[in-house]
Amino acid sequence: MAPRIGYLLPTREHVMAGRPEAAPLIALAQRAADLGFDSVWAGDSLLARPRHDPLTLLAGVAVRVPRLELGTAVLLVALRNPVVLAQQVATLDQISEGRVILGVGIASDLPNIRAEFAAAGVPFEKRVGRLLEGLRLCRELWTGRPVCWDGRWKVEGVLGPTPHRPGGPPLWIAGSLPASLERAGRHFDGWLPNGPDARSWGAQWAQIQAIARNAGRDPTRLTGAMYLTAAVDENAARADERLNAYMEAYYGQPAAVMRSRQMSYAGPAAGLAQWLEGYAAAGVRHIVLRFAGDHERHLATLADLRAKHGW
Repeated sequence: MAPRIGYLLPTREHVMAGRPEAAPLIALAQRAADLGFDSVWAGDSLLARPRHDPLTLLAGVAVRVPRLELGTAVLLVALRNPVVLAQQVATLDQISEGRVILGVGIASDLPNIRAEFAAAGVPFEKRVGRLLEGLRLCRELWTGRPVCWDGRWKVEGVLGPTPHRPGGPPLWIAGSLPASLERAGRHFDGWLPNGPDARSWGAQWAQIQAIARNAGRDPTRLTGAMYLTAAVDENAARADERLNAYMEAYYGQPAAVMRSRQMSYAGPAAGLAQWLEGYAAAGVRHIVLRFAGDHERHLATLADLRAKHGW
């Protein structure tokens, strides 16, 4: 089965370039839809890597682009009050008529991200517990039934509206450490890492499926996904330079460090096709692509590859 292909909107890149307007981003989403992409995605950060709020932006995309699935890659749930988040996601799912995928993560342990949590008044060390409990509370609220919750948050009431999709959108979690695999198998509907190569991805996915099975869940109902970064140029050296420059500008860290943590490709289009097919063969069913600049050309290149290879 060919994987579905998603496109990450360059929200951070546009803000870094001093272009905060939303209309060009929505236009890129429309272009992706016109070229046959299956989904569009938006990242999340407040101050560490400033960008547009993903849920608000995706609501704009939902109205303008009627077919695409809409995902967060990834939402930092711990930064948000879960009651407010539940209402926002339910509203977005209603606007999009059930097209939302909520990709979530716990955030990396870096000084600027710790500062972001402090600015939001959220204890960084409690982020995993806040994410897990917060999403459990969201799911309870999405039922539309009265909720009486006594935990980190004290909640009594009924949420309206409920999501378009009964029970709420699917929840996919990032991360490829052992604890992340355990969480994915036990609690989530999908897995969206950015670190493993295709061989490692397949081995880790098998672990997640076994964890799900041992927890009494049906592993065939989980979705295996992957977040990848690409710089395509027929001149491989030039592609490599572009990817390195992109990574350093985006993260403020050496490119070699980031490329060791996040799977990325730099080179000709034929090589990209082979690289993506490796993930498909490993079992990936949804690929989210982030392009290192030149988005119109990269979108067209990927569309041509899909046509040639029958994805």
